[in-house]
Amino acid sequence: MTDQHPIITPPSDLRWLWREQAPRYRDGGAGREEWLMERAAGWGYDQRGEVNEAQLQKARDEELEACCEWLVRDWTDVETADKLRAARRPKPPSDKEQALADFNWLVGRTLGRPEFDERSNRIRRALEALPDD
Repeated sequence: MTDQHPIITPPSDLRWLWREQAPRYRDGGAGREEWLMERAAGWGYDQRGEVNEAQLQKARDEELEACCEWLVRDWTDVETADKLRAARRPKPPSDKEQALADFNWLVGRTLGRPEFDERSNRIRRALEALPDD
């Protein structure tokens, strides 16, 4: 089984640690084996986020690039390929965009309080005047 899935095989030092930590039973009992299996299964489950997500992301990136190459090769459509990349890999909001969104959220919580209108307009203008990242 480890030949089929070497990537999720716990390292030998971790297996040794689990053997040392496993509860002792006079007859060896299934309790010790179950404890070890639970540790190994839990460790394997924890690995899915680190190992498999990277592999999945790589596969998604390769598929996206294959689609874009097809658009350019068969349709000579560089513009649509660029739009497809942008749509599938959107950039996170810039600090400026995030600050404006947070500011608008705060202003929404103070609606109806005229003492904030002038100050909030001044802050909004200053945020909008910042350069885009």
